Amino acid sequence: MRILVVGAGATGGYFGGRLAQAGRDVTFLVRERRFQQLQQTGLVLQSPSGTTAIAPQLVQAESLSGHYDLIILAVKSFALEQALQDIAPVTGAETRILPLLNGMRHIDTLRARFGDRVIGGLCKIHATLGEHGEVQQMSPLHVLCYGALDGNNVPSLQQIDNVLRDAGFEAVFTPDILSELWEKWLLLSTLGAVCCLARGNTQQVLRSQGGEALLQGVFAEVLAVITAEGYQPRPAVTAKILATLSDERTAMTSSLYRDLMQGYAIEADQIIGDLRVRAARHALATPLLNAVYVNLQVYQQTR
Repeated sequence: MRILVVGAGATGGYFGGRLAQAGRDVTFLVRERRFQQLQQTGLVLQSPSGTTAIAPQLVQAESLSGHYDLIILAVKSFALEQALQDIAPVTGAETRILPLLNGMRHIDTLRARFGDRVIGGLCKIHATLGEHGEVQQMSPLHVLCYGALDGNNVPSLQQIDNVLRDAGFEAVFTPDILSELWEKWLLLSTLGAVCCLARGNTQQVLRSQGGEALLQGVFAEVLAVITAEGYQPRPAVTAKILATLSDERTAMTSSLYRDLMQGYAIEADQIIGDLRVRAARHALATPLLNAVYVNLQVYQQTR
């Protein structure tokens, strides 16, 4: 199975790197700067279990050819439009596209262009890029979830499941990927909103007066929005998410917050702004999300 991983940052670099390390036929589609960096240093994976380096197969958009069986999209949401242009020529009738992006807006964008070739996907990992472009896995968590967006087990997904399993991370073929996607957005947007607004980690927030109320308030707003949009709450799951976020023993941050603190471009529209758009459809009041989004827009204006 020919696999194209679009992006070799923390997410694409980690999961694509593990697949390549396990002997899968993986090629990374990268931009010029990352292309040159990876040619010089290799793809370095640093994890709690040790450090490894591989010599990845690399390609740039102008050199793509043939069709790929599986395309894993691991770019930031604001880079999606360019990625779609890049992969269109190598997307065949039997190609399956597995996006690992934040939020939910990308699903509609992808399906509008590629239809049923798009499957649902998400990852759970604490990872970032180091100073020299190395992928740093910050905890043992490394889960890749995938499934058919209509809930049916289409035959091609069995082959994909086979190739993703036993590749150095936890692979989960789920029959309800949509619920998983809504729930990841619930966790990620609450975490990002609280950390960005407070400019700190969850431990610092929870130890501040009013911090717990802030976290619970944001969580309630997000849950109300996604429920109005079609999510069918699984009480045990949502309770676990809130308990995880509310654990004062653990200092959690999100990629949105880490990107903001490093002065990078951020996924403000995809993670927070889209929730406001969806809330407006149902006349839902989201004052805390509004405050967060204003905060992030000011950052973007001054960046």
